[in-house]
Amino acid sequence: MTVTSTPMDATTQGRLAALRRGDLAGARELRLPGLDSVPTDIWGLADTLEVLDLSGGTLSALPDDFDRLGKLRVLFCSGNRFTRLPPVLGNCAALSQVGFRGMDLREVPGESLPPRLRWLTLTDNRIEHLPDALGERPGLQKLMLSGNRLRALPAGLKDAARLELIRLAANRLEAIPDWLGELPSLAWVSLAGNPFEDAAPEAAIETVAWADLDLGPLLGEGASGRVYRASWRGPGPARPVALKLFKGAMTSDGLPEREMAACLAAGLHPHLTGAIGRLTGHPEGLNGLLMPLLPADWRVLAGPPSLASCSRDVYDPDLRLRPSAAWRIAHGTARACAHLHAGGLLHGDLYGHNILWDGRAGEAVLSDFGAASILPEGAMGLVLQRIEVRAWGLLLGELLERCSDDDRASGALHDLAASCIQADPQARPLMAEIRATLDGLRPAES
Repeated sequence: MTVTSTPMDATTQGRLAALRRGDLAGARELRLPGLDSVPTDIWGLADTLEVLDLSGGTLSALPDDFDRLGKLRVLFCSGNRFTRLPPVLGNCAALSQVGFRGMDLREVPGESLPPRLRWLTLTDNRIEHLPDALGERPGLQKLMLSGNRLRALPAGLKDAARLELIRLAANRLEAIPDWLGELPSLAWVSLAGNPFEDAAPEAAIETVAWADLDLGPLLGEGASGRVYRASWRGPGPARPVALKLFKGAMTSDGLPEREMAACLAAGLHPHLTGAIGRLTGHPEGLNGLLMPLLPADWRVLAGPPSLASCSRDVYDPDLRLRPSAAWRIAHGTARACAHLHAGGLLHGDLYGHNILWDGRAGEAVLSDFGAASILPEGAMGLVLQRIEVRAWGLLLGELLERCSDDDRASGALHDLAASCIQADPQARPLMAEIRATLDGLRPAES
């Protein structure tokens, strides 16, 4: 559990002064990090304020009349000192997204859950119990609970018919509830770091000394770490590689060390950004993985979900795909997931924003093992695979939306997507079947 309070900076002070003067009248968004109390001047925005960020302060309570903010849809209070989710939130009629992560939060009263709750983030706290009322929020789509002390999930969640994403890593869960596999909309799950999880398979992989690397520019940054271009002075000529340095902090998906173990266990595959070496000897003791360096012009397929889209990726509105390119992306990710499932791994985050592609022909790789878990044996392992099949089916539908329908295979691909996202998880095909079906549906090149 990490509490990170941010002292009030000049920007916050300036916004508070503007709030007092009335300069922010009509504002729909307001960010005030570093507060020790909620300013009463905020009621002047009661008729317009929709997004409020009060993160990084020393707040431990909200005013009893906080529900005066009748238009408020999004509230962030992470990194404060709350020990109890404020009950007044349950009276906020429009509130749909709530973020209270990284503090000493222990209690979540049922009455604290707003009626329109859609997205709840309680990552990295000390919560041991959750109320059944979670399942009574019909709009609930996204539930972030990694890094708590949960030993069980509330039975009421079995009624959360619209729940699409749940993060349960690094808790104290003794078992996966059977009803998880009955949720018709669930597509993304993280479970690593719970007592029920088996150890990751041992991976024989080369170790690479920090002294043998020349670090280059930053290529990208995610919740769990930073990726750099590097030159590896290994056996033979220097080799360009990508180096991921892990931050070592709890993320919304889970623990970085679990991500590293899953990436190593996955092994090398043409459609995965697998690891080729484990870093040793970093001067600050950071963990790291060497990965193949992708061509410089490769890009992410989509942007991550937004506040508005909640659990769905955001695509460039101008993106258009040839049917053959869409098929290649779908086929490559299906092959990658079939490989993972056969090896006893669940990716857990099968999204367009975790796919890197060439921007043209559709050559692609699946990245980011931050939400990966070890698949249990038996029926529950198949349940989790079929949950991930729904994620792949949603991805296929997104690809098909961005290409023309004039190909003879288009109808069959739409049918395949529909079979993967159907409400009865048991009726969905497994990834190995999907891969075999796709082999016979390759569109003509255009």
